[in-house]
Amino acid sequence: MAAVDETLKQFKQIDILVNGAAGNFLCPASALSFNAFKTVMDIDTLGTFNTSKILFEKYFRDHGGVVINITATLSYRGQALQVHAGSAKAAIDAMTRHLAVEWGPNNIRVNSLAPGPITGTEGFRRLGGKFAKDSNQFDTIPLQRAGNKTEIAHSALYLASPLSSYVTGTTLVVDGGSWLTSANSFSALLDVWAAGANKNQ
Repeated sequence: MAAVDETLKQFKQIDILVNGAAGNFLCPASALSFNAFKTVMDIDTLGTFNTSKILFEKYFRDHGGVVINITATLSYRGQALQVHAGSAKAAIDAMTRHLAVEWGPNNIRVNSLAPGPITGTEGFRRLGGKFAKDSNQFDTIPLQRAGNKTEIAHSALYLASPLSSYVTGTTLVVDGGSWLTSANSFSALLDVWAAGANKNQ
């Protein structure tokens, strides 16, 4: 609330909200603590709702705006070692649709953006991106590579701009087709987990 108040004080308006909070690490569900699951849900799902609701109340309700929720494709097939993050991001995709319906009459567009493996990011480092690259796992992606930060930025700009003025309640998947074809290799992911890809979590 204080951040929104300060932003409005300085700039007098807020046109776009990007909800990008994420807590993620590789972990088998059987080894995941109750608190770890709850923490990821709190960071991702509750954080997205809380920020959206505060901005709705303080500005968007009367002026309109754009909400972009950064999600993931983890829940589309059920991803090994990702029950916490997949559940949180699936909830955000549902929230996107609900808020788009409720807030559309206030001229508020709400969409999700679901990136695939993106080089040069903390997620790439923590979730075994180098392992996947070194073992040629990106060859299974239809576009044969990981994405980059500029491609995600361009996708977010599309959702934020008038180019998508009639788009709301949808999830834009920007993953080179990865979720359609990439192997869900439980044993390979366990190797990454065992090798300590998340020892800094």
